[in-house]
Amino acid sequence: MSAFPIHTAPGYQFEVTPDLSRLETRERLSHSAIGGFFAIIEKWGLSMEQAGDLLGDRPRSSVYKLKSVPKTLGPDELTRISYLVGIYKSLHILLPDELADQWMTRPNDNPLFRGRPPLDYVLRGIPAMQQVRSLLDAARGGQ
Repeated sequence: MSAFPIHTAPGYQFEVTPDLSRLETRERLSHSAIGGFFAIIEKWGLSMEQAGDLLGDRPRSSVYKLKSVPKTLGPDELTRISYLVGIYKSLHILLPDELADQWMTRPNDNPLFRGRPPLDYVLRGIPAMQQVRSLLDAARGGQ
């Protein structure tokens, strides 16, 4: 089985969490995750260095190689991309497309970001990505 068992609760539908410890699950998810990641990087206008930092400090040459020769990602990279996709989705629900695509790189007065761009904050790693995603999900009412 490629997912953890999910218990049901009346009136609430749980999403199945993929088991990223399984190679076949990572192989199944990696191709679309890589494509989505590079589409988001392009929309946000980020450099390959920044893309590598978002993937967990990958060197620029590895990011270029990943773009041209996709491979099976590790659990950490898939988790990072999942958070970035969630952030991207939330931004496009909350804001017009142009502003949504600029949000990560523009200074932000939310106390979490201290006047800096949210990108600077999410570069801290998975906990920061999760926090930004939660912030945006709360702003859109958990939709």
